[in-house]
Amino acid sequence: MPDDTLLTELAEQEERLVFRRFTTDTALDLGAFLLAEARRRGLAVTVTVRKGRQRVFQAALPGTSLDNDEWLDRKARVVERYGQSSFRVGESFRVAGGTFDEKSRLDTDLYAAHGGMFPVTVVGVGVVGAVGVSGLPQADDHALVVEVLDDFLAHGYDS
Repeated sequence: MPDDTLLTELAEQEERLVFRRFTTDTALDLGAFLLAEARRRGLAVTVTVRKGRQRVFQAALPGTSLDNDEWLDRKARVVERYGQSSFRVGESFRVAGGTFDEKSRLDTDLYAAHGGMFPVTVVGVGVVGAVGVSGLPQADDHALVVEVLDDFLAHGYDS
């Protein structure tokens, strides 16, 4: 897939996967929904849902470690700073001819532009939080979050 095609796809996902509203209850429901899907698939991931900087939901499945928590924190900072998925930010730097680690001028102990963290965007408001997983290769982390968001929003759980 050409570089710009992937970036276009990632941007379209962010435009499409928006919430009508996002409350603490919505965050808890989304976290439980994502966790249930990860368990159903037998994945070793840590799941988080954040409202602003607050971790409203976080759970670690067997096979994960503290490293996964730290990856989630680093990816969440990227979403907070750029207002885009961590995967999209990393790909944007790559397409521009470098890497996030080389070109962002940010502390890589605090920021990671690797797939798996997705912005929680509310219609008419903007980015209000993030949802993410850590434990799989970055494209798979990202795909899991997108698939679950698609299903969650299609069922109207954000109303």
